[in-house]
Amino acid sequence: MSEPASAMTPSQRYAAGVRQGQWQDDPAQHPALAELDRIHAGLLSASPEGGLLGRLFGRRPEPVKGLYYWGEVGRGKTFLVDLFYDNLPLPTWSASGRTGVPHAQAGQSGEGGKYRTHFHRFMRGVHDRLRQHAGESDPLARIVREVRGKLRVLVLDEFFVTDIGDAMLLARLLDRMFAEGVSLVTTSNTAPENLYKDGLQRAGFLPAIALLQQHCVVLRSDGQEDYRLRALTRSPVYRAPLDGQADGWMASRWRELSGGSDAHPGNIEIDSRKIPVRARGKSIVWFDFAALCEGPRGTTDYIEIAREFNTLLLGGIPRFDSLNEDAARRFVNLIDELYDRHVNLVCTAATPPTALYSGSRLQGAFERTASRLIEMQSAEYLAAEHKA
Repeated sequence: MSEPASAMTPSQRYAAGVRQGQWQDDPAQHPALAELDRIHAGLLSASPEGGLLGRLFGRRPEPVKGLYYWGEVGRGKTFLVDLFYDNLPLPTWSASGRTGVPHAQAGQSGEGGKYRTHFHRFMRGVHDRLRQHAGESDPLARIVREVRGKLRVLVLDEFFVTDIGDAMLLARLLDRMFAEGVSLVTTSNTAPENLYKDGLQRAGFLPAIALLQQHCVVLRSDGQEDYRLRALTRSPVYRAPLDGQADGWMASRWRELSGGSDAHPGNIEIDSRKIPVRARGKSIVWFDFAALCEGPRGTTDYIEIAREFNTLLLGGIPRFDSLNEDAARRFVNLIDELYDRHVNLVCTAATPPTALYSGSRLQGAFERTASRLIEMQSAEYLAAEHKA
């Protein structure tokens, strides 16, 4: 748990950034700012414990009505929600280990906090915790009770349902969370009524849609400016060769695409395995090639990375020959997953895509990879919606 942020409202922080030249004012974003200001004020004025009477009679507080903010990619939805989250003066909770679910640790107490994660990571964490509590009468209620009084607002990025397991679980999960007074703020590229459209047993998911519409203001982003595409096309996304300027170029691209964030090395964790990163943002990550393709990595790792991040920076792609066929195979698998999920790839490489491979075992597979690397530089690909 970290220290609370400043008490600046989202609109105040947005206006300050405009004055300082950090971003341009976009009137299309003002309706979302008004809703986020409302939630900010409501969370700060409401008692996290429901007052004395609530504690005496076991009643949980009504959650502040949240926000379901949806629209086309690149319209600044994540940017605005992060502005709200970063400036909300509540304790920041984080999940331990690989789980995407915040839960109280021994000795932790105090006012309710805030938690932000990617929707896919959150649901993966819920399924993990359900397995841990298998055999109990109501393991889902147990998981939600663990955040009782601890969590005031949950922020989820890229709310998008494709998995039947998630679909069948969400109605019960949302119902219990809202009953515990947790507010939800989420972004999505899809209107609530179109979530899990044509999915198996969709009737079981419809109560989840009703809960989202009941407990969140549903707001569409009507902006016309594609900020993500503008940032991605500001300079090339594929750079060769690997010369003395390659790493500096990548650092510059990181700052442009992450909103000016500094790069801090760390790790991401998948299935209890740590993978080093050069830097990580809320929907963007930067890897060295060796970390992803020259170690014990598999397709499962690449699937998880491709689902969680919409932009991936990859530095130091070498030229492949008979001496590094294993790394070449992993690279082929990585590009397949990134391509299938429409992840934006920014990379430095030893040669252009068509000259990267001179081995024999993967000639056919690498022809497809080279073709995809070329397509992934196109404006059409970069503008495509991320498939979480």
